Amino acid sequence: MADTLSPTPSLYAGAPDSVSFKKLRKRLVRGAQEVIDTYGLLDRRAIDAGEKPRPKWLVCLSGGKDSYGLLAVLMDLQWQGALPVDLIACNLDQGQPGFPKHVLPDWLDRVGVPHRIVTEDTYSIVTEKVEAGRTYCSMCSRLRRGILYRVAREEGCEAIVLGHHRDDALETFMMNLVHGGRLAAMPPKLLNDEGDVMVFRPLITSAEADLAKFAEAMAFPIIPCNLCGSQDGLQRVAMKHLLDDWERKKPGVRQTMARALANVRPSHLHDGRVFDFTALGLGGDGEDDPNVPY
Repeated sequence: MADTLSPTPSLYAGAPDSVSFKKLRKRLVRGAQEVIDTYGLLDRRAIDAGEKPRPKWLVCLSGGKDSYGLLAVLMDLQWQGALPVDLIACNLDQGQPGFPKHVLPDWLDRVGVPHRIVTEDTYSIVTEKVEAGRTYCSMCSRLRRGILYRVAREEGCEAIVLGHHRDDALETFMMNLVHGGRLAAMPPKLLNDEGDVMVFRPLITSAEADLAKFAEAMAFPIIPCNLCGSQDGLQRVAMKHLLDDWERKKPGVRQTMARALANVRPSHLHDGRVFDFTALGLGGDGEDDPNVPY
């Protein structure tokens, strides 16, 4: 990837020219490039050599800062020739009251991004099925996922691409740890149950604060995420507040925790499915850890 970022003629037409913005943009683009390369989101060499066909990705656009940032970063990489992929943006209109239907198609037309707007009234289904006082998020997410898989197949896309970032992964890890009794976060690359659509998260190492600054500088037309009225009291919000508190007390703790997600020692956990404790015996290869107290 070229060290100097050249602006795309459409999406970045009104982007700030400040040094701070250029550094921010470069940090997000390079972070996504590293995720793509590290986790094998595509085989650029084989595509460039004609050994594999040029893939097509469905970029899921909700109207929030993260998905706008995702699309901008991917288009940046595409413009520089570092991402030999055809992109199609997709927004799912779920029938939420007050959803501004015109915002995304108008913006996508203006910046010249191929897109598809899908209208499915999942809101009515969720409000009917979920008990009063409970959040809609879990069922809403399952319905949304199934629709996006279907659209990806219809559009001939090998992957759907999501705008989840580092902080999303950490909040999910904490939720699973505290409420789910398992060690799991958000993977950068996932194959769906049917085995025919991949799920990519190129921003999974990017900080939410960077994406917020980027969205503000780019003046993206943000659509609020609380239209369903089901956001208060979420477990995820509680985890976010907990991480915020830790960050205030120890700046940089989020990044340290993020590194831990890529630095796992199965022999120092308790899951016999990922480490064969029964085969461990005297005379074998030892492994000590000075950070574990005796």
